[in-house]
Amino acid sequence: MEKIKSHRELKVYQKAFDAAMAIYMMSKNFPKEETYSLTDQIRRSSRSVSSNISEAFRRQKYPKSFSNKLNESEAEAAEAQNWLDFSLACNYISQEMYSKLDQEYENIIGMLVIMQKQTEKWSI
Repeated sequence: MEKIKSHRELKVYQKAFDAAMAIYMMSKNFPKEETYSLTDQIRRSSRSVSSNISEAFRRQKYPKSFSNKLNESEAEAAEAQNWLDFSLACNYISQEMYSKLDQEYENIIGMLVIMQKQTEKWSI
């Protein structure tokens, strides 16, 4: 197996980035009164997932710091799910869109948990 040289090569990073972009596009349709609350919050948390993964990748030589950043990414993914719950409850998104994104974050969280349990595989 070839060594991964960039966080952009990680499947979990790619999934998190794509999910954040989907949320960005979806949230363009949120009401104007949500601009400084729900819209900002869901965009911030969704973007933070991939940014924490990229930070974690650069901290591989420090297993505890690496694991901590992955844990932060996992928490941000759960926060994005929370804002998806609100988006659905407020009828800003369809059930189909909600289910697709919620499942994607479940997959991302699962991948992050596995990475945290196997930090020795990622140490350099």
